[in-house]
Amino acid sequence: MKPIGLLMREHRLIERMIEIIRQTVSALEMGTNPDYGALVAVVDFFRTYADKTHHGKEEDIFFKELGRKELSQDLSNIMKELIEEHKHARIVVTGLLDASDKYRLGDSKAKKRIIVALKELAMMYPAHIDKEDKHFFYPCQEYFSRPEQEKMLAEFWEFDRKMIHEKYNKIFDDYRGL
Repeated sequence: MKPIGLLMREHRLIERMIEIIRQTVSALEMGTNPDYGALVAVVDFFRTYADKTHHGKEEDIFFKELGRKELSQDLSNIMKELIEEHKHARIVVTGLLDASDKYRLGDSKAKKRIIVALKELAMMYPAHIDKEDKHFFYPCQEYFSRPEQEKMLAEFWEFDRKMIHEKYNKIFDDYRGL
């Protein structure tokens, strides 16, 4: 497996969570009340799996190594956009948690903010993943020799060793029917 293969595999789980979010938005718009526990699990998924685990490997390993290469201007610009999108995702997830907390404490107007944040995640992540999968990862892997890719993949595995993927697959299974 190549380093981008592992990153793309992680995208598939994020896409599965996006489907749950879309179902949740539909239910909320039909009048269902937000389930605080489920929303906290969504926040945890995006903070820990999508951001710390996935974006962590991208920013701390893949992008860092790319920063040592003379990238084309186009790829350099895309990498900057991706980093900004990661930052924006963190802001949206924090807003989702804030709105969820306010709703739990009795602010019924916070439901609209919950829906807006969930819709933002459901819109933002597919475009972000498409950009990485189709326009960034493949051309960037050409900048690395086979030994460099093998070293990076080993760093990814070591990074992952410290994270608990099983927990986030369980979250998906537990909240599939939101």
